[in-house]
Amino acid sequence: MDELDPLEDRRGRRPLVSTVLALARVDFAPRHRQPSPASLVVASLVALGGSLGADRLLVALGTHLFPSTRGYSHFAFSDYGTLTTIGVVIASTAWPVVTRISSAPRWLFVRLALVVTAVLLLPDLYIASQGQPGKAVGVLMLMHLAIGVVTYNALVHIAPPRQPEPAPLCPAGPPGG
Repeated sequence: MDELDPLEDRRGRRPLVSTVLALARVDFAPRHRQPSPASLVVASLVALGGSLGADRLLVALGTHLFPSTRGYSHFAFSDYGTLTTIGVVIASTAWPVVTRISSAPRWLFVRLALVVTAVLLLPDLYIASQGQPGKAVGVLMLMHLAIGVVTYNALVHIAPPRQPEPAPLCPAGPPGG
């Protein structure tokens, strides 16, 4: 007897939600194991430190190249540091979820990172439309891109999914048998 595909209804059709999940490679059946908790902590700290460092470098570079942006309110560490920390914590929480729900976690995570980064550029475009200095907003946009690149790479390379447990060499038989 053929098993039913869990993503299909009784007539062999895929409902829209199942189709979207299949296209996104969300299958809830990964063969790999979760990243180790220690590697997740290290990756999160590297992502946070690297992102804050990239932010600081871009602010320094931006204010050097565009002296008119010195003193720009969003270039204060308290402003970008808080938002960067929140974003990295969210991404660091999302990575193990993605590794749990997808057999292709890097494929899915890079696409999620691109979508989230694009969405996070919208407030920059909004403040630019409200008359904020274009050069300063451009630096903010570069900061968003840098945070995305640093965080993605730290998480997927430092805390990758682990290989599946090896199968036992011989199946356990009945006790005493």
